[in-house]
Amino acid sequence: MPERGSTVQPSTVLGRQLGDELRRFREAAGLSTAVAAEALDCTKAKISRIENGRVPVRLPDLMALLHTYEVTDDKVLERLGKLARSANRRRKEGWWNQYGPVLADTYRDYIALEAVSDSIRTFQCQLVPGLLQTPAYVRAVTVASKAWQTPDEIEQFVEVRVARQERLTAAEPLTVWAVMTEGVLHQQVGGPEAMRAQLHHLVAMSELPNVTVQILPFSRGAHGGMFGPYLLLSFPQVSAMDVVLTENPTGHIWMERDPEVGHYRELFDNARTSALSPAESVARIKRIAKEHRP
Repeated sequence: MPERGSTVQPSTVLGRQLGDELRRFREAAGLSTAVAAEALDCTKAKISRIENGRVPVRLPDLMALLHTYEVTDDKVLERLGKLARSANRRRKEGWWNQYGPVLADTYRDYIALEAVSDSIRTFQCQLVPGLLQTPAYVRAVTVASKAWQTPDEIEQFVEVRVARQERLTAAEPLTVWAVMTEGVLHQQVGGPEAMRAQLHHLVAMSELPNVTVQILPFSRGAHGGMFGPYLLLSFPQVSAMDVVLTENPTGHIWMERDPEVGHYRELFDNARTSALSPAESVARIKRIAKEHRP
């Protein structure tokens, strides 16, 4: 769960699309980042951040770059202008911004990416994935984290988590494939009654056609996910690349480079093939739920 801590900030999906197109136009024109920097009277580092989607691109700067790259097609200019406006607007808008005081930058950025993604693959070795948590479970985890102090802050965070879950039953639902270790099912987060309800909720959510839940049992021994949880987000846009969010005790790291993302795809594939089948996983969850008695 992204909390208050150090992080490598992610780019936005639309910003990355725009930056990637600008890079391709620059390379097609045979120009270096130094030439592009001269056009904007900025540093080469800023051009790199623009092309990586790390910083927003103002329309005057966009047009200056496209002029330098000798891009004159009106349809291309109009399309990229719209893309820039959409990318910049998405950085500022979103229902989650009303909860700004209780959300770390990492979490706001994650929700913004989740809002435009169409599928998420996640491996969890400590917690039930956030999109599948009950309010009582969320509340217990939030209190234990000690990142939020007042009851009002805690309840606002719970509201955010519940609001995110609406995408699972939307008209165009988010696809979620979650693999978690068996230990997650035994940890009594919130006490036995809350945990039993959480496991029953997992079973109910697994019945949705867009949700797959698998359990990696203790008997599988050592596995690649023992080093920590992670999420893989995919997007419907053709030019959008997958991104990975990893978590550790001191912060969270976003990864976008193909080799790194490819490594986590392989990790997830190994986890899902090593885990129990979805049907076997549901049976295991039901059995363990009976063990959580007051």
